[in-house]
Amino acid sequence: MTAVSPSSISTRTASGGLLALAAIHLAWAAGSSWPLATRADLADAVIGRSGGEVPSPAACLRVAGLLASAAATLGAPDSRSRRAGARTLVIAFGARGTLGAAGRTELLVPGSSSRRFRALDRRLYSPICLTLAALALPAARAGRSPWR
Repeated sequence: MTAVSPSSISTRTASGGLLALAAIHLAWAAGSSWPLATRADLADAVIGRSGGEVPSPAACLRVAGLLASAAATLGAPDSRSRRAGARTLVIAFGARGTLGAAGRTELLVPGSSSRRFRALDRRLYSPICLTLAALALPAARAGRSPWR
């Protein structure tokens, strides 16, 4: 049996997390309000716009595609483009998580300011972003693909 390195486990976990987030965005594109009861609740809790609307299905599909592409990048064989993609992911998710934890998500996403969103952002969304950034760090460095 071949030993699996901690960096491989880390990168695979990040990839799985990104695929799960992509699946949720696909569900939202299809009209689901999961995990909330209504689309208005979803707009408030996830987008941060109390009384607002959720993004269009096309916007949700674009985000799902970006998340799935990021997951595929992490699983690709080691190369300059994989490392560059992983570094971009680490920077983007690290910045998003840091700003959210500081209560400043609206600097990246203007209008994300409802009370419900800000509470969820600090307790859930920002820690998820920071965790994904940390888990993707090994892929940002030179090394073998996590799938070998």
